[in-house]
Amino acid sequence: MSGNSIGKIFTVTTFGSSHGTALGAVVDGCPAGLELSAEDIQEELDKRRPGTSNITTSRKEKDQVKVLSGIFQGKTDGTPIAAIVYNADMDSTAYNNIKNTPRPGHGDYTWKTRYGVYDYRGGGRGSGRTTIGHVIGGAVAKKLLKTMDIKVISHVTQVGTVKAEPVDINEIETNIEQNSVRCADIEAAQRMEAIIIYSKEKGDSVGGVVETVVLNVPAGLGDPVFSKLDADIASSLMGIGSVKGVEVGLGFKAAEIKGSQMNDEFQIEKGKIRTISNHSGGILGGITDGMPIKIRMAVKPTPSISQMQKTVDLESMEDTEITINGRHDPCICPRITPVAEASVSIILADHLIRAGLINPCKL
Repeated sequence: MSGNSIGKIFTVTTFGSSHGTALGAVVDGCPAGLELSAEDIQEELDKRRPGTSNITTSRKEKDQVKVLSGIFQGKTDGTPIAAIVYNADMDSTAYNNIKNTPRPGHGDYTWKTRYGVYDYRGGGRGSGRTTIGHVIGGAVAKKLLKTMDIKVISHVTQVGTVKAEPVDINEIETNIEQNSVRCADIEAAQRMEAIIIYSKEKGDSVGGVVETVVLNVPAGLGDPVFSKLDADIASSLMGIGSVKGVEVGLGFKAAEIKGSQMNDEFQIEKGKIRTISNHSGGILGGITDGMPIKIRMAVKPTPSISQMQKTVDLESMEDTEITINGRHDPCICPRITPVAEASVSIILADHLIRAGLINPCKL
C-alpha cells in the first residue's frame, strides 16, 4: 500500500490502525540539534485526544507517546525519529455484525474493492485515529518552525449553519483554549456546542469549517507549477479523512468579485513590502508574499451515525439495512484542528529545508 508518507526531504510516514496494537510515525530528514522531547509531542497529541468533553467520542485513550529513536540528550541526532502510541480502549464487538455491510459515508466499500481485504474494526487504517501519526510528525515540524518564529494555528469557524464572527488574528490562539469547540468567537462557540449536542442526541452528526492561519512566514517560500506551496498544503489537508474541500484566501468567493476587488495592492510598511489586503491568503503564484497564510477546509459530518441506513450485504449481494453502534464523534471539527496544524506544519518544514532556509543537516 502506498500513500502513507508525506514530504520530500522532511518526510513523515505514519502507521497503525484504529483497533490494532498501536499507531505512530517515523519522521526522517529532521536536522540534528533541534531541542525536542516526548513532552513536546505529547502536548500536541493531547489536543486531539478522545474523551475530553461531552462533544467528543467517549472512547478513553491516554494516547501516551513513546519515542523510540532519533533523540539523544534532549536533541535530535539527525536519524529517523520514531514514536509510537499504543491503543488501550478498543472495543471491536460493535463491528462484528457489520463486517460485510459497508457503512454509508465510509471507505469500507472502496477500500475492500481496492485491496480485497479490509480491517472493518473502527475503520482500520481509514479511521480518524490514524491522524495520531500526523500529529507526531507535526509536533516535530512545529519545533522546527519555532526556530524561525513561525506559528501555525487552526480554529473552527463554522459548525453546521453556525458561523463565527471574524476575530483579531492575534487573539485566536488564546480564545480557542477557552472552549471545547476550539472556536475563537466565544459566543458562537456556545451555539456550536449546542448544535453538536443536539445532533448527538438525535443519533446524527454535523460538519463544519476549520481555518488554519500561519504567522511570520517569510516571503519567497514555495516552488512554481507542481510544487506550489498552496498546492502542497491543500494536498496535505485533503489527506485528512472527512475533508471534502480546501480554499486559500478568499477561495470560492473570488469567483464572485472583479479583479479590482480581488487584487492585493502593495505598499511599504516599516521598510518591508506588504499588501494592503490579503485576499490571496498569503500566497501568490504558489509562493508566499510575507502576509499571513489563511487556508480553510470543509469537514463533512461524521459518517458514523446511529440512525438506520440502507446498504448492501457483500456476501449475499442483496440490499439490507445497517445500524452503526460504537463510540463516535458527533462532530470531528474540534479534534481535527491539531491535525490541520500538523499537516500544514509538515509541509512548511519541508519547504523551508528545500529552500535552504533551514539547514538540512544541523541547526
